[in-house]
Amino acid sequence: MKRVALVWRGDPRAAPPPRETHRLRGVFDALERRGLAVEGVVYSDDVVDEVRDRLAQFDAVLVWIDPITDGRDRSRLDPMLRDLARRGVVVSAHPNVILQIGTKEVLYRTRHMGWGTDTRLYATFAEFRDALPIVLAEGQPRVLKQYRGNGGNGVWKVEMVPNAPSRVRARHAQRGSVEAELDLSQFIEQCARYFDGDGRIVDQPYQWRLVDGIVRCYLVRDRVEGFGEQLINALFPAPPDAAPNEAPQPGPRLYYPASRPDFQRLKRILESEWVPELCRTVGVEGAELPLLWDADFMYGPKTPSGDDTYVLCEINVSAVSPFPDGVLEPLADAVLARLASHRTTANE
Repeated sequence: MKRVALVWRGDPRAAPPPRETHRLRGVFDALERRGLAVEGVVYSDDVVDEVRDRLAQFDAVLVWIDPITDGRDRSRLDPMLRDLARRGVVVSAHPNVILQIGTKEVLYRTRHMGWGTDTRLYATFAEFRDALPIVLAEGQPRVLKQYRGNGGNGVWKVEMVPNAPSRVRARHAQRGSVEAELDLSQFIEQCARYFDGDGRIVDQPYQWRLVDGIVRCYLVRDRVEGFGEQLINALFPAPPDAAPNEAPQPGPRLYYPASRPDFQRLKRILESEWVPELCRTVGVEGAELPLLWDADFMYGPKTPSGDDTYVLCEINVSAVSPFPDGVLEPLADAVLARLASHRTTANE
């Protein structure tokens, strides 16, 4: 019987949560219905060697660990996962694939695609310091995104204050953040930390149709298997009667099956055009795509005929959760298919 590990970050010494209440309960159940032996494995940086030895006994390892959690990153986890993959374990998402499609840099690398926009990349702090004042002087608000992050961490909306060329209005996308007015030089300096290590910043124009919401497409490999919709997020404009520094409250994310009628055009374009072009652009084979990932889209300007356009906001690969129930059975089938394909390749 093939063995599959579901991995998340936590305290390995603590009692495991009951499966009945675990966020991955549906994944456990769907995989077991396919005849797979499924176990949960809790990861922590201080026991990386012990976890490696345990995971080496599995045929596949599916990982749900964010890029940044309470100041902890994946700098110890990812080398361990690469080592497991070299030993023949199926790892999803593979850290190399995450670097190719699951960081904010993918917005810059695919800016020429149908989902792209005027996206800029600042690879060094000096480049950022010199370029941002010029970009903001064009008069449009911009959204800055650090290279790797989640939960709005390191995502900022920034714009010049009218008639005050050295002042900006800035708001962090982390929940509860409020808009602040400060010197442009001060804002630039506080972004220096995003260039630590291999850090960089991606810069996109603010999308004025953000008030219409964000659509999340959940994919199993190259097929859309469900949708999410969030009508209010952290960079949503505050209500007209709100206090100047009042933070907008994020709305709930609603979940829908892949058959939702008004998203079928987006589904078709994503599957038939954008995913293949993404793979060609970043150098990922279709078989290497994560078993479960998602792509967030903002609404762009409508076409002359009234159709919606879409602008890629981000791709999430490291820890996709929660998700619609409709992804569970396709995900289980994809795990089986990946195991079968992996075994055939290994035997050649």
